[in-house]
Amino acid sequence: MTLVLRPLALVAATTLLAASSAFATDWPTFRGPGRTAVAPDTDLLESWPADGPPLRWETKGAGRGYASVAIAGDRIYTLGDGLSTAADKDEYLSCFDRATGRQLWKTKTGEPWNDGQESWQSSRSTPTVDGDMVYVITPYGTLVACKAADGAELFRVDLKDRFGGKKGDGWGYSESVLVDGDRIICTPGGEKAAVVALDKKTGGDIWACPMDDLRGAGHSSIMVSEVKGRKIYVQTTASGPIGVDAATGALLWRYPIEQTVAVIPTPIVRDDLVFFAAGYRRGGALLRQMPQADGGVTIEEIYGLNTDLANKHGGIVLVGNHLYGDSDDKGIPFCAELMTGKIAWKQRGSGKNSATVMAADGHIYIRYSDGTVSLVKADPAEYREVSSFAVPGSGERPSWAHMVILDGLLYLREGDAILCYDVRAK
Repeated sequence: MTLVLRPLALVAATTLLAASSAFATDWPTFRGPGRTAVAPDTDLLESWPADGPPLRWETKGAGRGYASVAIAGDRIYTLGDGLSTAADKDEYLSCFDRATGRQLWKTKTGEPWNDGQESWQSSRSTPTVDGDMVYVITPYGTLVACKAADGAELFRVDLKDRFGGKKGDGWGYSESVLVDGDRIICTPGGEKAAVVALDKKTGGDIWACPMDDLRGAGHSSIMVSEVKGRKIYVQTTASGPIGVDAATGALLWRYPIEQTVAVIPTPIVRDDLVFFAAGYRRGGALLRQMPQADGGVTIEEIYGLNTDLANKHGGIVLVGNHLYGDSDDKGIPFCAELMTGKIAWKQRGSGKNSATVMAADGHIYIRYSDGTVSLVKADPAEYREVSSFAVPGSGERPSWAHMVILDGLLYLREGDAILCYDVRAK
């Protein structure tokens, strides 16, 4: 199996793939090495049986939560509270064997997140693995660093206390930190520290990016872009997307949006382009980063917020020159042209309610919150659903955790369970 890294993902992947030299196709953070939610796999099944592809293993002990899984070397990591393998209801960072699903260790990170109605509660930050360390942010805004081998805690940083961090909504922190070289980059969401760079070994301060009139952090994870040789961190806050100079932490540009309930999807970066979306009928927009003669960077609006491209929390993927995602949280997938925002198709599938998406081998994988997983051709010409199945154990809480496809295996987090399906063509 060949690892294919598109140029737009190469900068981020260079640092994020450091987790293991033994596995060329690690998935060490949210949405994968380049944070594109596009898997490198080929030769995958073109269709599935009615009850789904073969189940390779199922394990328990992930806990209550909506975090996805991070995979590095022979280990799988996730975050959850109320684990079936723990004696209390607290939150744990847990580790599982990649081949069998057996739980290897769990480390308590803090109290469970119980704010809001029950279906909104629990953990939601996907861990990030880098070499011999794994990092995660609790819903309360505490960055916890542990040894990847045994879960021993190395340090923790309270993003609220140290940086005056705040969320732009009441749902807790969800970000997966970016590891870039010797630094951790994350988003406290405070006006004196919208984004910060920390020493990845100690958690010590390197720089902080101030931002006036910031409503707080969103739920997005930081992307890496490069404009004329200059590295820029792109993040979507509760006030809209921003660009931050990677070397100094200076705020280079911002694109203000009207206040909305929550801003969740991770932006898409291609060369100097930035596509971002927000839900609650807010829409999606395409921007171009433009270097200036004075050394600054500004943005050009290719098109402004298009309500047809609104996405609440399922994420959007870019395949070729087309975007694929859910229409807000309606369970109605869409395909749209990246450069124009024009809708190619919009069609209800087999599942119901909101849907997360990822792409692999010419297909879009769609996971609806009712537990249905569908296989759809990545074809702008028409919506073609090939197969679908219901995930065992789904239905009690929303199936919001994002999927992972790696080395021909499909990983699904369903509450306390992690299921591993074999989707390789025989």
